Amino acid sequence: MPIIDGKRGKAINPMVVTSRKTAERKTMSERFPLEKIRNIGFIAHIDAGKTTVTERILFLTGRTYKIGEVDEGTAVMDWMEQERQRGITITAAATTCYWRDYRINIIDTPGHVDFTAEVERSLRVLDGGVVIFDAVAGVEAQSETVWRQADKYHVPRICFINKMDRVGASFRRTLSMMAERLRATPLPVQVPLGSDADFAGVIDLVEDRAWGFDGQPDSEPRAMPIPEEAQAKYTEFRQLLVERLAEIDDEIMLAYLGDSKITPSMLRAALRRVTLAGKGVAVLCGSALKNKGVQLLLEAIIDYLPSPLDMPPVQAVDVRTGNKVARPPQDDAPFAALAFKVVSDPFMGRLVYFRVYSGRVRAGAQIFNATRNMRERIGRLLLMHANRREEVAEADTGTIIASLGLKNTFTGDTLCQPSPPVLLESIRFPEPVLSVAIEPRTKADQDRMDDALQRLTEEDPTFKVAYNQDTGQTVISGMGELHLEVIVGRLLAEFGVGAQVGRPQVSYKETITRPVKAEGRFIRQSGGRGQYGHVWLELEPLERGGGFQFVNNIKGGILPKEYIPATEAGVREATETGVLAGYPVVDIKATLYDGSYHEVDSSEIAFKMAGAIALRNGVMKAGPVLLEPIMKLEVVSPQQFLGDIISDLNSRRGRVEYFETYDHMCTIRALIPLVEAFGYTTTLRSLTQGRATQSMEFSSYEEIPSELADRIKTVGAIHG
Repeated sequence: MPIIDGKRGKAINPMVVTSRKTAERKTMSERFPLEKIRNIGFIAHIDAGKTTVTERILFLTGRTYKIGEVDEGTAVMDWMEQERQRGITITAAATTCYWRDYRINIIDTPGHVDFTAEVERSLRVLDGGVVIFDAVAGVEAQSETVWRQADKYHVPRICFINKMDRVGASFRRTLSMMAERLRATPLPVQVPLGSDADFAGVIDLVEDRAWGFDGQPDSEPRAMPIPEEAQAKYTEFRQLLVERLAEIDDEIMLAYLGDSKITPSMLRAALRRVTLAGKGVAVLCGSALKNKGVQLLLEAIIDYLPSPLDMPPVQAVDVRTGNKVARPPQDDAPFAALAFKVVSDPFMGRLVYFRVYSGRVRAGAQIFNATRNMRERIGRLLLMHANRREEVAEADTGTIIASLGLKNTFTGDTLCQPSPPVLLESIRFPEPVLSVAIEPRTKADQDRMDDALQRLTEEDPTFKVAYNQDTGQTVISGMGELHLEVIVGRLLAEFGVGAQVGRPQVSYKETITRPVKAEGRFIRQSGGRGQYGHVWLELEPLERGGGFQFVNNIKGGILPKEYIPATEAGVREATETGVLAGYPVVDIKATLYDGSYHEVDSSEIAFKMAGAIALRNGVMKAGPVLLEPIMKLEVVSPQQFLGDIISDLNSRRGRVEYFETYDHMCTIRALIPLVEAFGYTTTLRSLTQGRATQSMEFSSYEEIPSELADRIKTVGAIHG
């Protein structure tokens, strides 16, 4: 860490903390060596302070000239109207700033579990992360989720314990929770001086100094000797840092065992090595709201987090040969990039964000979308600052950029040069777990809604739209209640759609349990030419998922051939409205084997009606039952909540089929009726203090217990 003697900008260490007033303004047109680029993201539980940290960094680096406040709705990074109204981050926002001649590309991610896809796709393209913790709450539910996501993508990270000036803040407790809940190796490089309202600085364990803060927005850390009363604390944590580093870093271990002096430069180098290797995480502390410790966090981002050169070459698959190929982070390598976000900008149109892993691309260049197997043309290239933009002519390796003109590129697509085409690993998103029905108020609203829903599904891979033929509803699905509230809010306000929102009906089915033979007669006489149709059907139950089968077994010309399709059409129509509660009849085989006709009065419409009558008569005699959709549920939770989760599943008619425990976590797999699954996400969060995650997908249809079936027959339908 740099050491400054308290006079503004006067450094007594080669690594200078740059003051905001003297920070050089730079632009994307300037060439940056890859080793001086940092692609990072701020990730954390909701309300830990990610956006506040980002706003302070933008101010300190000269990117903005006024500090945005989340509570006042003036945060630059929370630019959506819904974000400012709710005081939370909903969509990941990108920006670029400059510090100590380094370019830092930042993505500020949401903290709410409903928007976990934003974190997922951000981590996929980032080189490093800053995990922020609330010093009072410690490691919270979404902290665990984002930590696991970062583990999945092997993202090196450092930690910042925020809000040290709040009542109840505990640095030690948060460190303990990191080790216990995250199975991490925290390496404290700072410890707080004072606590709660008396928090006034930090002890720098690397530089053997203390830093004082006065809390003013534009002031710099003030270097000072470690206070006498804090010497014991310094000795304790300095020893802890060295011992933990010695356990995971060979150079420090050799120096430690040999009683050699461990210098600050040795510690910084070791911290960088273990961070990049994922063996440990440097831990800093402060209070972003009061500008305490943010400059030191910026220094740590540069000192410990990786540049694109520190990351292994991205692996791709050659589309033509299927062989694995590497794309090294070099400007002169073949161009390869991953699209990770699509945004419908109300002023600019369709923006596609992508990360350049190798090579460079110019505005107007023709490229190849290897995922869609089609050529695309890069329009304008835009360096984004939340919802503001700076146009540039070229994007080089390591850049996170947005482009206009990519009409057929979607989240997870690979962009590359036409030859040889390569595919990068795409991004996998969880399936939506909650649905609501939405209906437009007018025909004009229908057209606007169709267009808006298409644009929203392009933006958000976890937002799904389907038309339910059984209920006649447009059903939208998302990750939770807040997710769908935000979507509906955008439909109404941003896209001007007039719509009514309700809850979707559960789509029950009907089937039969035994084979029967049934007759269908349709005879009408009205003075002139009448109507005559007469058929015999044999109905048989099929296995679950068998659908509907129609077999023509008419022999010897008992019925003319032209009446067979009409009979089948009548039978099929009759299966759409069953006999018990009006639900479709499924898993049934209907065989036409006999009948009769009249030379004059028979017609296609008569045989269509006869087929429908035969089907309904036969279903009534074949032991009809109701079927309900069953969902496959997987829950990942800390072990301490296992009993409560299983008890709740039993109360919902769920069947636990499998569970396993590992470390302090457990995975539960169960089958649960869809009608019982509504509201489960909220209940699960309540049961587990928000620390469990779950995914749900359709499994099969199963027979409903008789007591519930009687209730459904009585009311005719049940709304989920």
